[in-house]
Amino acid sequence: MKQRPRLYFSLRSPFSWMGLRRLEALYPQARQHIDYRPFWEPGRQLTEQLTARGSGFHYAQMSRAKHRYILQDTKRLATRFGYRMTWPVDVEDPWWDLPHLAWIKARQFGRHHQVYELMTTARWGRGENICDAEVLRKVLAAGGQELTVLVEAVHDPQVRAEAVDALATTYDDEVFGIPYFAVGWHRFWGLDRVEDFLAKLTEQPTDKPTGRNGHTAPLSPLPRRLLDSVGAYDRDTAGGCG
Repeated sequence: MKQRPRLYFSLRSPFSWMGLRRLEALYPQARQHIDYRPFWEPGRQLTEQLTARGSGFHYAQMSRAKHRYILQDTKRLATRFGYRMTWPVDVEDPWWDLPHLAWIKARQFGRHHQVYELMTTARWGRGENICDAEVLRKVLAAGGQELTVLVEAVHDPQVRAEAVDALATTYDDEVFGIPYFAVGWHRFWGLDRVEDFLAKLTEQPTDKPTGRNGHTAPLSPLPRRLLDSVGAYDRDTAGGCG
């Protein structure tokens, strides 16, 4: 059975934030046609559960030198795209399980996109620490008091089990960085691969028959400038990508 196109995002990464913002601006139907999946550095207990099921996590912490470069590069990119950004100052050893499990819980009742927007606006628009429970509670309250219960999702055994499944899926899909896009067997990594992903996406049928004579109709076409950009991934070489 064919998988739907999917993207992996992280609430931690500025490149993920900008990548999804660009994706949805270029392709407004993204939320209807693409599966959004979280990717984050799990805490000790979730890591132990992943290890117990023979899974893992394809990610390594960056060096201080790379972090300094990213600070500069993020500012350049945000300026290029016209995005207003406030760089958050993360506390030591932030608890990324907290916001990502809140998102997973919100997905159960269809409000995950709203919750994503609330959290990314707080983090990248105002520089707030969404890994702090009280901060996150106030952030979610802006979408309705009923959303504040999502802060407790990190302690819910059912949500934690779903989180382990989500992380195992990222491992099986060989996700090593974000934003990361997949359509068929094609993989696209990074902010600069949004157009390539969208170009490949337009070649795929939707998952429901909507065309004439019962055939599946292709997704809405993208501008020619995007369709001409396919191919960079297949000519790449292994290793040395930084």
